[in-house]
Amino acid sequence: MDNSAQQRLFSDDRAKRDSVVINDHCLVRLEGDYRAVVASGVVVAHFDSGDRMAAAHAMVTLVAQGLAQQSEVARAFGCSARTLRRHERRFDEGGLAALGRGSGYPRGRPRGRARDRQVARLKAEGLSNRAIAHRLGVDEKSVRKRLRRLGWSAPAPEQLALLPTQVGADPNLSASEIAKASSTVPAGEIPAPQGAPAADPNLSAFPATEPVTASADTDPSHRRLDRFFAHVGLLDDAAPFFGNAAAVPGAGVLLAVPSLVQSGVFAAAREVYGSIGPAFYGLRTTILTLLLMALLRIKRPEALKERSPQGLGRVLGLDRAPEVKTLRRKLSRLAAAQGAAEFGERLAKHRVAVCGQAMGFLYLDGHVRVYHGERRIPKAHVARMRLPMPATTDYWCNDARGDPLFVVTAEANAGLVKMLPELLDQIRALVGERRLTVVFDRGGFSPRLFSRLIAAGFDILTYKKGKHRRVPKRAFADHTGVIEGRKLCYTLADQGVRLLKGTLRLRQVTRLKDGHQTPILTSRRDLSALEVAFRMFERWRQENFFKYLREEYLLDALLDYAVEPADPTREVPNPAWAEADAKLRALREELRGLQQDYGFAALSNLECQRPTMRGFKIAHGKIAHQMRDLARRVRALEQRRGRIPRRIPVSQRDGAEVVKLSTERKHLTNVLKMVAYQAESDLLRLLAPHYKRVEQEGRTLIQAALASPADIEVTDTELRITLAMQSSAHRSRAVAALCAALNATDSVFPGTRLRLRYTVAAPG
Repeated sequence: MDNSAQQRLFSDDRAKRDSVVINDHCLVRLEGDYRAVVASGVVVAHFDSGDRMAAAHAMVTLVAQGLAQQSEVARAFGCSARTLRRHERRFDEGGLAALGRGSGYPRGRPRGRARDRQVARLKAEGLSNRAIAHRLGVDEKSVRKRLRRLGWSAPAPEQLALLPTQVGADPNLSASEIAKASSTVPAGEIPAPQGAPAADPNLSAFPATEPVTASADTDPSHRRLDRFFAHVGLLDDAAPFFGNAAAVPGAGVLLAVPSLVQSGVFAAAREVYGSIGPAFYGLRTTILTLLLMALLRIKRPEALKERSPQGLGRVLGLDRAPEVKTLRRKLSRLAAAQGAAEFGERLAKHRVAVCGQAMGFLYLDGHVRVYHGERRIPKAHVARMRLPMPATTDYWCNDARGDPLFVVTAEANAGLVKMLPELLDQIRALVGERRLTVVFDRGGFSPRLFSRLIAAGFDILTYKKGKHRRVPKRAFADHTGVIEGRKLCYTLADQGVRLLKGTLRLRQVTRLKDGHQTPILTSRRDLSALEVAFRMFERWRQENFFKYLREEYLLDALLDYAVEPADPTREVPNPAWAEADAKLRALREELRGLQQDYGFAALSNLECQRPTMRGFKIAHGKIAHQMRDLARRVRALEQRRGRIPRRIPVSQRDGAEVVKLSTERKHLTNVLKMVAYQAESDLLRLLAPHYKRVEQEGRTLIQAALASPADIEVTDTELRITLAMQSSAHRSRAVAALCAALNATDSVFPGTRLRLRYTVAAPG
């Protein structure tokens, strides 16, 4: 058949209603109860309309011979491309016979699996049969039958129904061994591992070990059973299940796990949040993921897109790490519980119990986070930018070593003077009745506040604010000494001062340097002048802490731009009063200028020209008239301003919506970043005896070690981490010494009984 004849044939076929065009070369012709597939004028298939096997074979043949694309064939035969791919897979696996399917529901396939999972999940959430039936739009009897078929029974107290992952099981056991272990270990009990050291009650307010569960899977790289249990609502958190792996990127971050465990963060999260619902990525996994992300400098959840989920999953003991949407959903669920403040408080109490010796001096300061969104929120002065901007202010409390203790978000950027009583009430609740010295900058200077703090049992240490008399040079003397291993030499003057008209007596230590005098006020009279100056100047540790967290942990990042209603009764400056005050100041300035001109004219007046004051007034009558007019306007504006309230409720300001930035999620991430920083500081202190340049580059070495690749080896009782060598031999030796110190703690990976053992790979 020539080309012209083929074109006539196709043009006629396309015009007929009983034809379906696949593409320019193929079509399906309908002939009564039969179908014919025609390709370039040649019939390639002819079958009964009800023969689904023959139709599937025709579709597979068209695609296999390159006559049409999957999408074209699927559209012509009225199915999806996914169905066509399934036919191709079956044909490849079993030939033509695999394309046939008997009538009725497929044998061996369970019915209603999706509905079964939905019913099991709702029942696990505590809903009644009637509530489940109402939600699904079915009869209560059908729900009861489905639950009976699933084998569901009411869970006993403190026991997870149907899940063979009892506390105390080995995470590397097989499914049969898990069932055997679950029948011998009572639920809720955590038998101590053999050889485990006794916990010191003075070191921790939390349990020394985490609840241990087991995985139902046998392959750590494929957690299908655990994911299924989580999907049907029978798993709260996937058990860590490690496999041997070489050169795992970022596995060096496991060096921080002993410090994270000692911080009590997992126990505190469990006590505050309990659970975040049935999930493969449960509470412990979510908290650990966020902490390791901070230590690996993965600064936002979106940065997880740049990491291999499988690689990070090996570090967590999972087949893959949670991805962006999953992690954001977990954060939203935690934020909805409104427990960040209590979570931070529990961690702070634990930190005080462990590091009480560092709580004698506490440093308080505010950190301003700039807001670049579209919402109208209060402004704050940003010192590093030297201008006011929309922002929120967080107040941090750091111990004498510079490590953070807790953080509080101020309401409407309240100043340090207003926030200090609230902060100190929280500090007193944390540390008890021990003697405390609070150190802060000039933002908290207020003699009346000093009197209140001293009466409450606190000692103060701060800079003197405002103008002050210079101390005579003869009062200064050189003071030298060694504090915390550092040689110090200051030129100081020590004297007493009186504030509040002599009712408040304080001690003033003034430092002289390059002709500049820096006065320091304190209520501590038992300290030497050298230590007073040293403790005050150590406040820069907190400034360095803010800078470090901004750059390394992205402290200023907002995870969301959500807002919540603010207090509509909160008073703010009245714009009308501010406008009237600005006009009044301008009029006064203009009046002052005229008065200066009038006075200068009187001083320059020559008596030979105007011997009398009358003549002078007549000569300068225009200026005098202007001054009298301005004086009347000033008095009228003063009366008008006096009738305007200086502060008004924020709801009356301009009618705009009264909102503030949502603080819960940001507070939670701040607490977790604080814990990560504390763990980094703990590693730094362990490294210090083995590295001479720890002051200059100790944290840099810690970061490099945490980011190092490492080999992971699992035994019956240990999780062995072998770090890659560092950039030089002496740095590798320092990290090896750090590993030895961590091994001495006999720490266990959270959720397992595997003791952590660290080494550094040998050279060569």
